Amino acid sequence: MNPKLISLTINGSTHQVALSPNTTLLHALRDLGHTDVKSGCEKGDCGACGVLIDGVVVNSCLLLAWLAENKELVTVAGLGTPDKPHPLHKAFVDLGAAQCGYCIPGMILSAKALLDQHPQPTDEQIRESLSGNLCRCTGYVRIFEAVRVAAQELGSTLPE
Repeated sequence: MNPKLISLTINGSTHQVALSPNTTLLHALRDLGHTDVKSGCEKGDCGACGVLIDGVVVNSCLLLAWLAENKELVTVAGLGTPDKPHPLHKAFVDLGAAQCGYCIPGMILSAKALLDQHPQPTDEQIRESLSGNLCRCTGYVRIFEAVRVAAQELGSTLPE
């Protein structure tokens, strides 16, 4: 197939890339060096490849890259820096919510999308929001705690 030139805006930077029409967003992102987007099941079951597209979490393994053209893409690395981590990054580390860490980028982005919609989510909303993300290590308890702590931190930093 003939490659098509498209524009992808990832974590605030725009990239012009030539891609085959059947290239998934997951493979396009990883080819561009965004290894924080994990390749898990590649069939939409695990959530490891989650990215935010215009604020909505999407499994990048299921989306053709050209469908993300002219949209704002955010990977977990786009939420903060080592010097100034996002409250979700900090809560996941502080509470030991990550063991192997493979699922964490997708978990954090799903939690980010939730907290953007529901700044003080219920436990049920947290469970529902993270239901598309599989973790084989932690048992989810600390992950849910981290989301609650980040919600409190973000709530305390909101302007009055």
